[in-house]
Amino acid sequence: MSHYFDETPTAASDRRTVIWMLPDGPLSLLTDHGVFGYDKVDSGTKLLLLRAEPPPTAGTLLDIGCGTGAIAISMARRSPDASVWAIDTNERARTLCRENAERNGVDNVTVAAPNDVPTDLRFNLIWSNPPIRIGKPALHDLLITWLSRLVPQGEAWLTVQKHLGADSLQRWLTEQGFETHRSASSAGFRILRSAARRVDSNL
Repeated sequence: MSHYFDETPTAASDRRTVIWMLPDGPLSLLTDHGVFGYDKVDSGTKLLLLRAEPPPTAGTLLDIGCGTGAIAISMARRSPDASVWAIDTNERARTLCRENAERNGVDNVTVAAPNDVPTDLRFNLIWSNPPIRIGKPALHDLLITWLSRLVPQGEAWLTVQKHLGADSLQRWLTEQGFETHRSASSAGFRILRSAARRVDSNL
Protein backbone atom coordinates (compact mmCIF):
# COMPACT_ATOMS: atom_id res chain seq x y z
CA MET A 1 0.00 0.00 0.00
CA SER A 2 1.38 3.40 -0.99
CA HIS A 3 1.59 6.20 1.59
CA TYR A 4 2.12 9.90 1.04
CA PHE A 5 5.37 9.69 3.02
CA ASP A 6 6.86 6.98 0.76
CA GLU A 7 9.89 8.13 -1.21
CA THR A 8 8.56 6.62 -4.44
CA PRO A 9 4.75 6.22 -4.48
CA THR A 10 3.43 3.16 -6.27
CA ALA A 11 -0.12 4.44 -6.71
CA ALA A 12 -1.04 5.07 -10.33
CA SER A 13 -0.85 8.74 -11.25
CA ASP A 14 -4.18 10.55 -11.71
CA ARG A 15 -3.60 14.29 -11.60
CA ARG A 16 -6.38 16.65 -10.64
CA THR A 17 -6.45 20.41 -10.20
CA VAL A 18 -7.71 22.15 -7.07
CA ILE A 19 -8.36 25.91 -6.91
CA TRP A 20 -8.75 27.50 -3.51
CA MET A 21 -9.58 31.15 -2.93
CA LEU A 22 -7.35 32.75 -0.29
CA PRO A 23 -7.45 36.37 0.94
CA ASP A 24 -4.22 36.96 -1.00
CA GLY A 25 -5.59 35.44 -4.21
CA PRO A 26 -6.49 32.09 -5.76
CA LEU A 27 -4.19 29.12 -5.24
CA SER A 28 -4.16 26.66 -8.13
CA LEU A 29 -2.67 23.26 -7.30
CA LEU A 30 -2.03 20.12 -9.27
CA THR A 31 -2.60 17.11 -7.01
CA ASP A 32 -1.95 13.41 -7.54
CA HIS A 33 -2.38 9.99 -5.98
CA GLY A 34 0.34 9.11 -3.51
CA VAL A 35 0.77 12.73 -2.38
CA PHE A 36 -0.83 14.30 0.68
CA GLY A 37 -3.81 16.48 -0.19
CA TYR A 38 -5.08 14.62 -3.25
CA ASP A 39 -7.96 16.45 -4.92
CA LYS A 40 -8.33 18.93 -2.05
CA VAL A 41 -6.67 21.38 0.28
CA ASP A 42 -7.00 19.68 3.66
CA SER A 43 -8.60 21.40 6.65
CA GLY A 44 -5.39 21.65 8.68
CA THR A 45 -3.52 23.42 5.88
CA LYS A 46 -6.49 25.76 5.38
CA LEU A 47 -6.50 26.69 9.05
CA LEU A 48 -2.77 27.39 9.06
CA LEU A 49 -2.89 29.58 5.97
CA LEU A 50 -5.88 31.53 7.27
CA ARG A 51 -4.78 31.98 10.88
CA ALA A 52 -0.98 32.19 10.96
CA GLU A 53 0.59 35.61 11.35
CA PRO A 54 2.26 37.03 8.21
CA PRO A 55 5.71 35.55 7.56
CA PRO A 56 8.75 37.83 7.76
CA THR A 57 9.31 39.92 4.65
CA ALA A 58 12.83 38.53 4.20
CA GLY A 59 14.96 35.68 5.47
CA THR A 60 14.84 31.93 4.97
CA LEU A 61 11.56 30.07 5.45
CA LEU A 62 10.79 26.35 5.52
CA ASP A 63 7.85 24.07 4.79
CA ILE A 64 8.38 20.57 6.22
CA GLY A 65 6.53 17.93 4.20
CA CYS A 66 5.53 20.26 1.39
CA GLY A 67 3.22 17.89 -0.49
CA THR A 68 1.68 19.78 -3.42
CA GLY A 69 3.16 23.05 -2.13
CA ALA A 70 0.15 24.90 -0.72
CA ILE A 71 2.05 26.14 2.33
CA ALA A 72 5.39 26.87 0.65
CA ILE A 73 3.77 28.72 -2.25
CA SER A 74 1.63 30.79 0.12
CA MET A 75 4.70 31.78 2.15
CA ALA A 76 6.52 32.67 -1.06
CA ARG A 77 3.67 34.86 -2.30
CA ARG A 78 3.33 36.63 1.04
CA SER A 79 7.09 37.17 1.37
CA PRO A 80 8.44 37.59 -2.18
CA ASP A 81 11.84 38.77 -0.91
CA ALA A 82 12.29 35.70 1.30
CA SER A 83 13.88 32.41 0.29
CA VAL A 84 11.44 29.52 0.83
CA TRP A 85 12.57 25.91 1.11
CA ALA A 86 10.00 23.18 0.52
CA ILE A 87 11.13 19.71 1.57
CA ASP A 88 9.54 16.29 1.18
CA THR A 89 10.81 12.72 1.04
CA ASN A 90 8.19 11.94 -1.63
CA GLU A 91 9.64 12.51 -5.11
CA ARG A 92 6.17 12.83 -6.69
CA ALA A 93 5.33 15.56 -4.16
CA ARG A 94 8.54 17.42 -4.99
CA THR A 95 7.69 17.34 -8.70
CA LEU A 96 4.20 18.69 -8.03
CA CYS A 97 5.49 21.39 -5.72
CA ARG A 98 7.93 22.64 -8.38
CA GLU A 99 5.23 22.66 -11.04
CA ASN A 100 2.75 24.37 -8.72
CA ALA A 101 5.24 27.09 -7.80
CA GLU A 102 5.63 27.87 -11.51
CA ARG A 103 1.88 27.58 -12.03
CA ASN A 104 1.28 30.21 -9.35
CA GLY A 105 4.00 32.55 -10.54
CA VAL A 106 6.45 32.29 -7.65
CA ASP A 107 10.19 31.97 -8.22
CA ASN A 108 11.50 32.09 -4.64
CA VAL A 109 10.77 28.45 -3.71
CA THR A 110 13.51 25.82 -3.63
CA VAL A 111 12.15 22.27 -3.56
CA ALA A 112 14.45 19.58 -2.17
CA ALA A 113 14.70 16.23 -0.48
CA PRO A 114 15.51 16.70 3.22
CA ASN A 115 19.05 15.38 2.86
CA ASP A 116 19.77 17.89 0.10
CA VAL A 117 19.26 20.96 2.31
CA PRO A 118 22.64 22.54 3.19
CA THR A 119 23.53 21.59 6.75
CA ASP A 120 24.51 25.14 7.70
CA LEU A 121 21.20 26.67 6.61
CA ARG A 122 19.12 28.23 9.40
CA PHE A 123 15.48 29.27 9.23
CA ASN A 124 13.60 32.35 10.38
CA LEU A 125 10.24 30.60 10.17
CA ILE A 126 8.83 27.12 9.74
CA TRP A 127 5.26 26.46 8.64
CA SER A 128 4.21 22.83 8.42
CA ASN A 129 1.39 20.33 8.33
CA PRO A 130 3.75 17.61 9.60
CA PRO A 131 3.34 13.94 8.63
CA ILE A 132 1.79 12.73 11.87
CA ARG A 133 1.08 9.26 10.51
CA ILE A 134 4.77 8.35 10.17
CA GLY A 135 4.60 7.43 13.87
CA LYS A 136 5.60 9.23 17.04
CA PRO A 137 9.35 8.33 17.15
CA ALA A 138 9.89 9.36 13.52
CA LEU A 139 7.78 12.49 13.95
CA HIS A 140 9.71 13.53 17.06
CA ASP A 141 13.01 13.01 15.27
CA LEU A 142 11.78 15.01 12.28
CA LEU A 143 10.62 17.96 14.38
CA ILE A 144 13.72 18.05 16.58
CA THR A 145 15.92 17.99 13.47
CA TRP A 146 14.28 20.98 11.80
CA LEU A 147 13.15 23.08 14.77
CA SER A 148 16.73 22.91 16.03
CA ARG A 149 17.69 24.85 12.90
CA LEU A 150 15.58 27.89 13.74
CA VAL A 151 17.46 31.14 14.28
CA PRO A 152 17.32 32.39 17.91
CA GLN A 153 14.21 34.51 17.31
CA GLY A 154 12.65 32.05 14.87
CA GLU A 155 9.32 30.29 15.20
CA ALA A 156 7.53 27.20 13.93
CA TRP A 157 3.79 27.09 13.24
CA LEU A 158 2.45 23.54 13.06
CA THR A 159 -1.08 22.38 12.25
CA VAL A 160 -1.99 19.10 13.97
CA GLN A 161 -5.25 17.21 14.39
CA LYS A 162 -6.43 17.17 17.99
CA HIS A 163 -7.33 13.47 17.92
CA LEU A 164 -3.89 12.61 16.51
CA GLY A 165 -2.11 14.02 19.54
CA ALA A 166 -1.89 17.80 19.12
CA ASP A 167 -2.08 18.47 22.85
CA SER A 168 0.50 15.85 23.80
CA LEU A 169 2.78 17.12 21.02
CA GLN A 170 2.49 20.64 22.43
CA ARG A 171 3.61 19.40 25.84
CA TRP A 172 6.44 17.32 24.37
CA LEU A 173 7.83 20.21 22.31
CA THR A 174 7.87 22.44 25.37
CA GLU A 175 9.67 19.71 27.33
CA GLN A 176 12.32 19.63 24.57
CA GLY A 177 12.99 23.34 25.03
CA PHE A 178 10.73 24.67 22.27
CA GLU A 179 8.19 26.72 24.23
CA THR A 180 4.92 25.92 22.49
CA HIS A 181 1.47 27.48 22.74
CA ARG A 182 -1.82 26.88 21.00
CA SER A 183 -2.45 29.77 18.62
CA ALA A 184 -5.76 28.62 17.12
CA SER A 185 -8.20 25.71 17.16
CA SER A 186 -10.89 24.86 14.63
CA ALA A 187 -12.42 21.90 12.79
CA GLY A 188 -10.59 19.42 15.02
CA PHE A 189 -7.16 20.97 14.39
CA ARG A 190 -4.76 22.89 16.59
CA ILE A 191 -2.27 25.47 15.41
CA LEU A 192 0.84 25.13 17.59
CA ARG A 193 3.31 28.01 17.77
CA SER A 194 6.79 26.97 18.89
CA ALA A 195 9.66 29.30 19.73
CA ALA A 196 13.26 28.45 18.92
CA ARG A 197 14.91 26.31 21.57
CA ARG A 198 16.05 28.27 24.60
CA VAL A 199 19.76 29.03 24.66
CA ASP A 200 19.96 27.81 28.27
CA SER A 201 18.26 24.49 27.46
CA ASN A 202 20.35 21.43 28.30
CA LEU A 203 18.43 19.23 25.88
